[in-house]
Amino acid sequence: MIRQIEPWIDETELKEVTEVIKSTWITEGKKTEEFEGMMRQLTGAKHVIAYANGTLALYASLIALGIKPGDEVLVPDLTFIASANSVIMAGAKPVFVDVDKKTFCIDADNAEEKITVRTRAIMPVHLYGQAADMDKIMPFAKKHGLKVIEDAAESIGAKFRGKHTGTFGDIGIISFYGNKIITTAEGAVVLAEDAALAEKIYRLKNHGRKEKGVFIHEQIGYNFSFTDVLAAIGVAQLKKFQKIAKRKNELRKLYEDQLKDVIEFTYVDERTSLVHWFVNVLADDAEKLADFLEAKDVQTRRFFYPLHMQPCYKDMKQGRDFENSEYAYKHGLSLPSSVLLKDDEVMQVCKAIREYCTKHKSKAKI
Repeated sequence: MIRQIEPWIDETELKEVTEVIKSTWITEGKKTEEFEGMMRQLTGAKHVIAYANGTLALYASLIALGIKPGDEVLVPDLTFIASANSVIMAGAKPVFVDVDKKTFCIDADNAEEKITVRTRAIMPVHLYGQAADMDKIMPFAKKHGLKVIEDAAESIGAKFRGKHTGTFGDIGIISFYGNKIITTAEGAVVLAEDAALAEKIYRLKNHGRKEKGVFIHEQIGYNFSFTDVLAAIGVAQLKKFQKIAKRKNELRKLYEDQLKDVIEFTYVDERTSLVHWFVNVLADDAEKLADFLEAKDVQTRRFFYPLHMQPCYKDMKQGRDFENSEYAYKHGLSLPSSVLLKDDEVMQVCKAIREYCTKHKSKAKI
C-alpha cells in the first residue's frame, strides 16, 4: 500500500524527546520556549504562543478578540470543520462563504454578500498551503471593521507577497497535527503582532494568569498548554523543515511532469510561495478515481466536505450559493504526498492514473 501521508520521524526526534524525558521536565517549559523561538524566526511573527491544538488556538483567538454570543464570523465553506466549530465554541455563529474557483480559498466578493449588522470577524483559511487573497481580504475587513483570524493550520512556510501566512491579520494559527507539513503529534501555535493581545492569548491557556506556578488569576482562563515532549518533536521537525519543504514541492513537480497531459493540477497563485501540504488534482470524477486507485493499493484523500453540507450543520440556514466549494469537493483529490514517498512509488501512482484514463477511454481532466 502506498500511503497517502505520514510524518518523517527518525533519530532526530528521538534524540530531542530523550533529552526532555531525561531532564524530567516534560510539561511546558524551556523546550517549548525554544520551539516558539524557532517559529518566530520562521514566520517573522513578533509573538508566538504554543497551544495544545489548532481548534483551541482558534477558539482562544476568537475569545481574545472579543467575539461573543450573537456575533457572526465569516468562514470559508471549504475547510476542515474545526474552523467553524471553533466559532461555535466561542458562542458565535459561523457564516459560510463560498470560495474562489481557482484558489479554493475564501472569496472576498462572496463574503461581501454575507455581511450583516452582527458580523464581527472573518477567518480566511490558507487551504492546503495556498494563501488566501490577502490583497482583497485585508481591505475588506478594514471596510467593515472586522477582526481577521487567519487559519494557517495547513500553510507553514507559505508566503503571500513575501510575508508568511498567519501574520497579516490580528491573529494567525498554525497546526502541527500528525499529518501536517511538520508535526508535534498534536499542537499548534498562535501568531500575534500586538503584545497585549499575545498576553491575553497566553493567559487564556494558563488558567487566566501571567505566569505558571502562582495562584493569582487575573482573568478566567483554561488549561490549553503545550508540553516539552511535544516541543521536542517540533524542534526536531523544524531542524528538518527546509528538507521537508523541498521534498514536498519536488513531489508536486514530479507528479506534474508525469501527468499534466492527462489530469489537471490545482492552481497556484503567482503571488504565493508555498509548501504543498498535499499534491492536489482535479479529476472528472474524484470518487471514481479514488476507488480505482484504492484497488491498486494507492491511498488518496478527497477534498474537505463543504460545511453547508455537513450533517451537524443541517439546521443552520446558510443558503445555497456554494457552487465553487461543491465543485472542489466533486473534483478534488489529494494524491500520496508523504515526504517519505520514493520516486518509484510516485511513478507507480502515475502509472495507475494513466491506466484509469485508458480504461475509461478519456482523460481524467475535467
